[in-house]
Amino acid sequence: MSKARPDPDKGKLPPGSIVRGRGVATRPAGRFAREELVPEIGDDEPAPAPATELITEQIRSIISRNQSPDIPFEQSLNPYRGCEHGCVYCYARPSHAYLDLSPGLDFEQKIFTKPEAASVLRRELSKPGYACRPITLGSNTDAWQPVERNLGITRQVLEVLVEFRHPVNIITKSALVERDLDLLQDLARDNLVDVLVSVTTLDDELKRRLEPRTPGPRRRLETLRRLSAAGIPCGVLAAPMIPGLNDHELESILEAAAGAGARYAGYVLLRLPHEVEPIFQEWLQAQYPLKAAKVLSLIRQVRGGALNDARFGRRMRGSGPIAALLSQRFAAACRRYGFTRESESALDTTCFCVPAGPGTQLDWLGG
Repeated sequence: MSKARPDPDKGKLPPGSIVRGRGVATRPAGRFAREELVPEIGDDEPAPAPATELITEQIRSIISRNQSPDIPFEQSLNPYRGCEHGCVYCYARPSHAYLDLSPGLDFEQKIFTKPEAASVLRRELSKPGYACRPITLGSNTDAWQPVERNLGITRQVLEVLVEFRHPVNIITKSALVERDLDLLQDLARDNLVDVLVSVTTLDDELKRRLEPRTPGPRRRLETLRRLSAAGIPCGVLAAPMIPGLNDHELESILEAAAGAGARYAGYVLLRLPHEVEPIFQEWLQAQYPLKAAKVLSLIRQVRGGALNDARFGRRMRGSGPIAALLSQRFAAACRRYGFTRESESALDTTCFCVPAGPGTQLDWLGG
């Protein structure tokens, strides 16, 4: 049984409240916590949003292998743990519980950085017997989140991938990906990259409440235009679709993305694993009290009566008539706007080559 103690933070906020620039204002305990921080409710003005804290993480490996049958990639790489974007629904929030931190505010305030990511990646790609498979960037937390602007860890990773001619799939909400157009164009020349830009809503107010530190919808569409104009294969990910909140926008999102140059499309149904379920419920009750009951009822209808269904094959798309209708609407919109379901062709793995290092025979002959 967890032991309750007062929250040392000064923000006297009820569950579900938010402060400007953060998705969650409180620190609900993770599922492994022995103690729980209890917010003090009072009449004082809420404290300003706490500053981001960067924590250096020492790593021995950087490539994660995936064996989940409903995820379309085998390898992924995450330069950061935690994400400043503060998306209330983020399925990666529970990962902070393994660090004895809260999946709430801690997840978006305490960011673990991996400054050695590029050097460790270079070492792993150079190992004898390494089998080249596309690496996905952004599968867990956004590799171009705000802290990347100053740290540049993701750009260093991309430079290694360019050096090794290694294919990479990218998923991001961030316009900062445009900074790396030079590297992405280099990879695109050999069919080594594609980029999915996640667009959750075209409603600026809903975006502000749901994803406080992400670029607005129009800015993300502009990112798609610039990627497409630069010759980089790109698509749109309408995610997450939240029944009763933004699912009515599915066709509008796909139409806008097609007009911006997206070639392919995907969607994912809202997932609420572990601590995300109460965090999302509290947020929904606080932000949309008149819609909350309906939204939660619809979520249960696509999740077999519960608010989450973690079973493979159902967690991404749901089940039941409402989920089936969403799938049919998506398929019809893809046909209407000329999308393919996934990238137009598999990325090339035959260009992969381990560069010669200093002191090798090849280096000596070249000198």
